[in-house]
Amino acid sequence: MMIAPRDSAQMFDLAPVSLWLEDFSAVGQLFAQWRAEGVTSLREHLRGRPDRVAECSRRIRVITVNRRTLELFEATSQEHLVANLAQVFRNDMLKTHIEELTQLWDGKLNFASQTVNYTLSGQRLDILLKGTVLPGHEESLDRVLLSIEDITERETARRQTAQAELYARGLFQHSPVSLWVEDFSSIKRLIDDVRLRGIVDLRVFTDVHPEFVERCISEVRVIDVNQHTLDMFGASSKADLIANIGSVFRDEMHRHFREQLIELWNGKLFHQREVVNYTLAGEELHVHLQFSVLPGHEHDWSLVQVALTDITARKKAEAYLEYLGKHDVLTQLYNRSFYADELNRLERKGPFPVTIIMIDLNNLKLVNDQLGHAAGDTLLRRAGEVLSKAVDRPSCAARIGGDEFAILLPGIDAAGGQAVMENIGKLIELNNQFYSATALSVSIGMATSLTGERLEQVVKRADFAMYQDKRNQEPSERTLA
Repeated sequence: MMIAPRDSAQMFDLAPVSLWLEDFSAVGQLFAQWRAEGVTSLREHLRGRPDRVAECSRRIRVITVNRRTLELFEATSQEHLVANLAQVFRNDMLKTHIEELTQLWDGKLNFASQTVNYTLSGQRLDILLKGTVLPGHEESLDRVLLSIEDITERETARRQTAQAELYARGLFQHSPVSLWVEDFSSIKRLIDDVRLRGIVDLRVFTDVHPEFVERCISEVRVIDVNQHTLDMFGASSKADLIANIGSVFRDEMHRHFREQLIELWNGKLFHQREVVNYTLAGEELHVHLQFSVLPGHEHDWSLVQVALTDITARKKAEAYLEYLGKHDVLTQLYNRSFYADELNRLERKGPFPVTIIMIDLNNLKLVNDQLGHAAGDTLLRRAGEVLSKAVDRPSCAARIGGDEFAILLPGIDAAGGQAVMENIGKLIELNNQFYSATALSVSIGMATSLTGERLEQVVKRADFAMYQDKRNQEPSERTLA
């Protein structure tokens, strides 16, 4: 059945896409001229020469357009549109026009490109252009049918998606905390399998089967990490970090990972805790860990995010403050507060007997008066060095006053206490060999607890013995050499 010419004209005019019937014969003539001049690659001939591309564009003659074309480009008539083609085809259009011309140059009767046009009011249009040389006009190119599909909405959405992805990627890569994207789907399958076996308490199960925790650790798959992660763990690349992941998550981390598994078992898909990791160089890292199964992946845990904030400096500061609360800064021994607490603890819990040694540093006031407080501080530090080497945990040595020290020896009888005192004497002799300017000298006394005796009384007896030793020693010289 033949379609009447009138019907064909109506179909062209009422088509829902923009249609253009154009005459490319003048372009074909230009092609012939360039071929005669020795041009073999039109793409290379036009690249970087927008004037020649524009010349090709000017040689195209619009024969007719349909109604949808006028609507799309905001033209009142074909004459209005043709008179303003320079506003329609500009800027970005010339770059893609090279590809359309190249396809014709190569003898293709059908060509396509994705490009940009503009409405007469200046609105940008993303378009998909398709061209076909009509049958019977292959040599002259005087009848070419073009269709233009408006894909602005689709391309705008694609650009917005790309920008959103770029923005999200930027946030990920440049985050000031360590970010890990991981796949926990294998772990979910392992946990589900344990449930199917009738296990109701994962903590009890992992007490009996600690190898289950190790298996789960081995099933964690790292998908991505950000730059801060590589910097924080001292890795040269993502591959370097993953290859050495066993160096990062070890020791205490296994206990923390077990707690994570129990949280997941109990349905807590977001949790946080403080854990210990290690850099690839073996340095300890205290981190605040935040674990989250990302939305949309709750059913299989195939995408989780782990955020690690380095709190090592804070932990060191806390440890130092705790140290200051228990230690004397000058001598590095325990302070009076710790001594009092430890004495009370031993009073309640033992172990008994408890031997207590009281020590007084001789000549400190004389050293301060004649040589200055710096020399006195040196003498105190030397006493601290001696006493710290004289005892091992759970015994402890403390500075309890300006020149007063105490040693608590839990579970040590009188013979053991005597051995400690003798060792202190030897250490003092050795110390004095290295510090010949001022001799280190102490008065020392010891007492061991009797059955049922309060430790307060033991302290008094040791104090009495110490003062007795002080009286028995030679009187201190009034001046120092």
